[in-house]
Order: sequence, then C-alpha cells, then structure tokens
Amino acid sequence: MKKAMVKCPKKHVNLFYSVDCEELARNVASHSFDHVTLQSIKWRSFADGFPNIFIENAEELRGQHVAFLASFSSPAHIFEQLSVVYALPRLFVASFTLVLPFFPTGSFERMEEEGDVATAFTLARMLTNIPISRGGPTSLVIYDIHALQERFYFGDEVLPLFETGIPLLKQRLQRLPDAKNVVIAFPDDGAWKRFHKQFDSFRVVVCTKVRDGDKRIVQLKEGDVTGHHVVIVDDLVQSGSTLVECQAILAYQGAAKVSAYVTHGVFPKQSWERFTHKDGASDNAFAHFWITDSCPLTVKAIANKAPFEVLSLAGSIANALQI
Repeated sequence: MKKAMVKCPKKHVNLFYSVDCEELARNVASHSFDHVTLQSIKWRSFADGFPNIFIENAEELRGQHVAFLASFSSPAHIFEQLSVVYALPRLFVASFTLVLPFFPTGSFERMEEEGDVATAFTLARMLTNIPISRGGPTSLVIYDIHALQERFYFGDEVLPLFETGIPLLKQRLQRLPDAKNVVIAFPDDGAWKRFHKQFDSFRVVVCTKVRDGDKRIVQLKEGDVTGHHVVIVDDLVQSGSTLVECQAILAYQGAAKVSAYVTHGVFPKQSWERFTHKDGASDNAFAHFWITDSCPLTVKAIANKAPFEVLSLAGSIANALQI
C-alpha cells in the first residue's frame, strides 16, 4: 500500500525589516495567512552618527523562526543592517533567514586588471560570516543575481537560495490583450544566458553591442520582430542607455511596440525620468516598463508614473520563508 503524503505544517516566522522595506514587509505578511508576524527594530543613532539599535521583544524570539528583509541599495545603511543581521541568529532562534532581494554589488564581480576590487566577492564574504543559529546556517534569499558564478562566492556557512522574478513577468504577459503576439528580447548575450531557459514557450530575439569606431552600438543579432510586441528582459537597469538603444533598433526593425522588464530598477540619479511618458506622449517610448519592488526607493519614486508598473515579490518571498 502506498503511504499517504503527510503535509508539513507551515512554520511561523517573525519578520524584521529595514526602514526602506516596511511596505514590502507588510505585503509579505498579507500573503502569509497569519504565518508571518512583523517585528520592530528601533533604528536610532548616537550623536556621532553611528547606529544605536534596539531589537524589540528579543527574549521572546528564543526557539522561534526569524527572518530579516534587507535593502542594501544605499551604502550608508548597510552597516546598521549587517549589525542586526549578525545579532539576530545569536538570540537562540530556531532558524534565521536573510532576504536580500537585490544583491547590489553584483555587476562588480571580476577583476579585469590589477587593482580592480571585486566588491561582489567582498559583500558575499560579509554575508558568509553571519553567525550560525541554533537551527544551522543562515538561509540567504536573493533574486536574479547579476552573474550566475557569484553563487560560488558564498561559503558553506550560509545556504544561498537564488530566486527569480521572471514568473511574475510571465503572469503579467498572459494578461496582455496582445499576449499571443509577444516576443522576448535580450539586450545582450549575458541576459540570454541568464534567462532564456525560462522563456522556452516564447519567440526570442537577441541584441548585441558591436564596436563602431570609438562607439559601441546595439544591433539585432538574431530573430524577427516585425509587427510584434517586443519585451526586453534583463536583470537590472542603471542609467538605462542600453535599453533606450535596444528600443530604438527594435522599433527600426519593425516592432509594433516595445516594452521592458528588469527585476531590479536601480536608476541612480533619477535616471528613470528618461522613460516616463511626458505630457501624455508615448511616441518612440516604452509601452510598459515592469520592475519588481526589490529596490524600494525606486518604487516610491516611480509611483503612478507611466509606463512603470511594479510586480511585487511579496508572494514569492512569503513562499521562500517556508522553505
């Protein structure tokens, strides 16, 4: 006789969060059906500017599952959050999970000449040294890390769990009126390597950068976009120059319209402004620009500004906390 499958009861998680992540944390709790309790931290500072932090209800955390939702988008706030991350596992908790949706140094992962500092490796070493809780190593949840080889930067003292925001995009594409006319475009070979296996059911095109004198220009490497709604997919955006160049060449090649998705909308120095539909005009612009809420400061900045739309990671994070 076959044994009946026994469902493991869901664990209850005490979720702490950085100041920037409060809205995302509340959304995670709302997806968790009473399996997540939000906890508080007093983020204070001494007169010299250094952190003076107090973890609320610390003694009540003994034997409990604990998680921290972090945002390292601002270097100024990394030290205070690391201080909390190093403290929580030492409070005799049953397990500790760090959710870091955006790994900010991911694009600085290699040395091209002597003297370059691979800050992605530095941050990975700092996270590897999180103290072990009573339940074992820290579970570290990261979404769409920039370079796949960066998973090997983490030591055995943590358990990295690499997740992706692509399912959110695919669900959103299914709701488009022209869903059957969508073609996925990758701005370069790196994006293709990261994501192409997740788009097996879609038609795909690939762009590339080629040198033209002192300039590097974007060209369509392979695929046909004529008459299609083309969605450019990448892991993150900074200034957005590559996306702008891709949109131009795809439109020139006959795309009916062009949209974009990135998991991490970094947009330093308000570079998102170049994508907004000003005065209601959308000619030669992106029809849709989807990002996740992995960079909470960007989410606040682009609220209610076309063509931006936020696809929340809250449900996915809630699921990851149960692993």
